[in-house]
Amino acid sequence: MDLDLPIWFEVGSLVVLTLILVADLLLILKRPHIPSTRESTLWVVFYVTLALIFAGLMWIFAGGEFAGQFIAGWLTEYSLSIDNLFVFVLIMSQFAVPRRYQQEVLMVGIIIALVLRGIFILLGAAVIENFSWIFYIFGAFLVWTAWRQAFPGGDHDDDVQRENFIVRVLRRTIDISDHYDGAKIRTVVNGKKIFTPMIIVFVAIGVTDLLFAIDSIPAIFGITQSPFIVFTANIFALMGLRQLYFLLGGLLDRLRYLHYGIAFILAFIGVKLVLHAMHVNELPFINGGEHIEWAPEISTWMSLGVIIVAMAVATIASLIASAREKTSSTEAASIDDGTGAAPTADAAAAVVADEKGTPPTVEQPPAPDER
Repeated sequence: MDLDLPIWFEVGSLVVLTLILVADLLLILKRPHIPSTRESTLWVVFYVTLALIFAGLMWIFAGGEFAGQFIAGWLTEYSLSIDNLFVFVLIMSQFAVPRRYQQEVLMVGIIIALVLRGIFILLGAAVIENFSWIFYIFGAFLVWTAWRQAFPGGDHDDDVQRENFIVRVLRRTIDISDHYDGAKIRTVVNGKKIFTPMIIVFVAIGVTDLLFAIDSIPAIFGITQSPFIVFTANIFALMGLRQLYFLLGGLLDRLRYLHYGIAFILAFIGVKLVLHAMHVNELPFINGGEHIEWAPEISTWMSLGVIIVAMAVATIASLIASAREKTSSTEAASIDDGTGAAPTADAAAAVVADEKGTPPTVEQPPAPDER
């Protein structure tokens, strides 16, 4: 069953979403500031409500099945986007980005993510259309990603070295100032125009977005094969991510079991993709090239239920464990000077950075006499 929506609805949706993103960007450029908790909450609620309204319109124009696919895809991408925030925290901290300008950095990161995911979506849709066996590869990749997410003790040194190499090359090939000049990428030092450390921040954000896109796109194609739903679910997941960054703040370090919930979701979708590949099998060396009829097709609504339960369990378990550890560390503080306290947001971000292979640390720009 293919998605059949009025063309005016598809075009109109993309136009409206684009206008909202542009307006959000212009608002940041015109009034850079640190959003309050109330402001961030209102924006997050607005974007979540907007996504639910869109799901309702999908139900009206396309039916409950496709509305369910959108909600499941949106929740999956939203959970992965929250995972992305851990690395954003790390990048902001290690680059010492002034908090006043972090909104602009986040918005640039969101735009880069949208562009990269748009490219991956088009490529993924074309591959799926012509090669159904790609679901085997997508499924295996997601199961492997889930394992890496749940047990991040693997060796990602090669990935980290490659990315640190990019940063080192950048610093050696272009002149970079020692200090930020607001949110500018270029500044003037001693009468010479050079780059600010902001250029390295954007490179780090871009590399991070690329790695997360590689994980997230196969995941959502395991829920729906409609490029329109895939793209809109990604847009809604990224909208409000900037405000969510400031809203969660120190709460990120309390979501210590979030990666287990995400790992379970990825593994579930990976298995679902493999089963789907078996159901539509065309590979000659598997079952003689015939479909494997006994392979079950997992419904969209079952997928949605698994996603909600996994994230709810991971979140509740994280908050309970954090509360218990906070109580224990408070009691122990007078004895061991706080040993056993909960990890900082940077530490939690470092764990996710290790999982994704992104740089765990970023050196400060060298002094002029060191270049």
